[in-house]
Amino acid sequence: QVQLVESGGGLVQPGGSLRLSCAASGSIFRINDMGWYRQAPGKERELVATITRSRSTNYAGSVKGRFTNSRDNARNTMYLQMNSLKPEDTAVYYCNAEVNWGDYWGKGTLVTVSS
Repeated sequence: QVQLVESGGGLVQPGGSLRLSCAASGSIFRINDMGWYRQAPGKERELVATITRSRSTNYAGSVKGRFTNSRDNARNTMYLQMNSLKPEDTAVYYCNAEVNWGDYWGKGTLVTVSS
């Protein structure tokens, strides 16, 4: 059984920063691509950032230059450093990963950007 657990969400003022974590646990042989997605109220889930096992990254245009996606393969953990946060970044952020060649999702962590 593989689980992905996100943490680090919360309430932050516009212009502030947060760091999300996604920890994978269970019977893990290999984690390939990982990514962050988000879903704002009333909107569809959208891609935020992805990272390969070799740490190549890709970002949505709306977060490029503000968010940094990283991972620690030894700890089976991925991170999302979010800077210069805007109200439109408010959403539930989900972790996604290809673990043992299967697709897994976390339950999400809420990020609220508001003054």
